[in-house]
Amino acid sequence: MRYISTRGGSVDRRFSEVLMEGLAPDGGLYVPATYPKVDDTTLRHWRSLSYAELALQIVSLYIDDIPAHELRAIIASTYTPEVFGSAQIVPLQRLDESTALLNLSNGPTFAFKDIAMQFLGNLFEAELGRRGARLNILGATSGDTGSAAEYAMRGKQNVQVFMLSPRGRMSPFQQAQMFSLQDKNIHNLVVEGSFDTCQDIVKAVSADLAFKRQYDIGTVNSINWARLLAQVVYYFSGYFQATNDNSERVSFCVPSGNFGNICAGHVARMMGLPIEKLVLATNENDVLDEFFKTGRYRVRSSRETMVTSSPSMDISKASNFERFIFDLLGRDAHRVGDLFDLELSQRGQFCLTEQETACIARYGFVSGKSTHLDRLQTISHTWQRHRTMIDPHTADGVKVAREHLRSGIPTIVLETALPLKFQDIIREAIGQEAPRPVPVTSMEQRPRRCELIAPSADEVKAYMERHCSR
Repeated sequence: MRYISTRGGSVDRRFSEVLMEGLAPDGGLYVPATYPKVDDTTLRHWRSLSYAELALQIVSLYIDDIPAHELRAIIASTYTPEVFGSAQIVPLQRLDESTALLNLSNGPTFAFKDIAMQFLGNLFEAELGRRGARLNILGATSGDTGSAAEYAMRGKQNVQVFMLSPRGRMSPFQQAQMFSLQDKNIHNLVVEGSFDTCQDIVKAVSADLAFKRQYDIGTVNSINWARLLAQVVYYFSGYFQATNDNSERVSFCVPSGNFGNICAGHVARMMGLPIEKLVLATNENDVLDEFFKTGRYRVRSSRETMVTSSPSMDISKASNFERFIFDLLGRDAHRVGDLFDLELSQRGQFCLTEQETACIARYGFVSGKSTHLDRLQTISHTWQRHRTMIDPHTADGVKVAREHLRSGIPTIVLETALPLKFQDIIREAIGQEAPRPVPVTSMEQRPRRCELIAPSADEVKAYMERHCSR
């Protein structure tokens, strides 16, 4: 398997190179040169596998430069009931005949990001050990990526994490979960602005190729192909749990901010998984909903990006979106570069042609948005009718999923986090707090270790120069 850049400047990379680089040198995102296709015979075989066995089958299609026995050991040690709380790893919970939840949030930080990040942490450690190398990870978070990355990397040999987060834009629990870590290889940098401000800094630092190479900088955001690849697996698992045979089709509804989670569904569909629709749900920051309805991608500024009660989706510049556009435009790297590098930088938006917009339906995407009131009503309804407590992001998904239901085709909503991370809105919606496991009952009272830093790539580089392993 070889990898190319969505901007066309990098060709013929292998998986381990993509893993360590994250962002391509030309500013594009790495994608496989082709998507492996799976047929009915393969799907029938995979249906009987455990989650770890299924993960091995899928990721092996994309990885040919890590010894098979090492990859098998990494996956076997990652996807265990001890780490994720059940043998299924991502158990399906049916709400009614038309809708189900795929529970992705039973890992160490109670968010779906753990599914991929635990794999990524073990993969990095193994690859660095084989190379005798070090890695300084630079990332940005709107809430859950940061804690999932830090918990996956804490204490790992030869790895340091530098995580940028927007000041005051995460829930109290999310902040405490990250900032209470005292591990010396974890650095929390707090930035004035939005998630997009943080992500722009990460991209700017990564674009300085001399600095990136000097300090061995990599990424764990969903711009890193390895993380997205791990997320592809649970689409197959969810499908197998929801159906009895491969003649059935399902839709997936995905709460989306940075487009990474639903992009993994796009990859699964391109591989041949029988997905009817990929339903994208946004909150009030509806850049992606606007695009899928109109073909116009209009990025909002940090000031225009609203602070909402589903804060992990308070994103107005979807970093993973470029991968889908690359496929939508027939893998025309020149056209993609013009749109993302030229038009976005000059005009802050781009518009597809009428013909290009018409092609969106071919990939199964539809979309909708949710508001604070929608969230409250959906959390309350789901609790009263199903005795199931859901977090605000999952509520966005359930609300939008109901708008796109089709007879005979169940919709699987990807659960994104446990409600214990968002007590304020849970209390507002149902008049009680979400239960917490004993180990995190006093999370917000723990001592914190973080540093406020100016929203500047130069300031971040200066901090990293002082602290990086070289």
